[in-house]
Amino acid sequence: MPDSSDSIFLVDAYSDPVLVKIRGRASFANSGSIRDFMSAEIKEGKRRFVFDFQECSGMDSTFLGVLAGSALSLRKQAPRGSLVFCGLETRNLELIRNLGLHRLAIVDEGETLSKEKNLSALDQGDKLGALEGAKLCLKAHENLVKADRSNGRKFEDVIEVLKNRVSQKKA
Repeated sequence: MPDSSDSIFLVDAYSDPVLVKIRGRASFANSGSIRDFMSAEIKEGKRRFVFDFQECSGMDSTFLGVLAGSALSLRKQAPRGSLVFCGLETRNLELIRNLGLHRLAIVDEGETLSKEKNLSALDQGDKLGALEGAKLCLKAHENLVKADRSNGRKFEDVIEVLKNRVSQKKA
């Protein structure tokens, strides 16, 4: 599997469902691009998304919080949207379940994206500045708490630190 320096999201925004394949580590460092992509696609009226994790070497809570935010947004759409997670290996499946994301998305333990003919690399964009990074991380962790209230205990210290960091950076 690729290491985090080789991490990339491959997407097919023209398919239905929209396809996203993760290669390498999905983390704070590349969560902004997937947040922006999902937001743009939802605004364009896309409602169905499939994420293939077969080549995902790991995920952090910020990335998972971005996915939670997308899932929560899709639930508010009319018609209601959906996320499918496939190709999850044991550790990544455990992370999804421990944070309650399996309640927001369909977890398909058997399927992966078999064809990559129309997938293209998602532009990673510019590296986020300190304030934007802190805002992204804060919102992601707040999304995890919205997704599953028990995450409040897990992330209360992180959220408090991030709130302080955001308020200090604004001043």
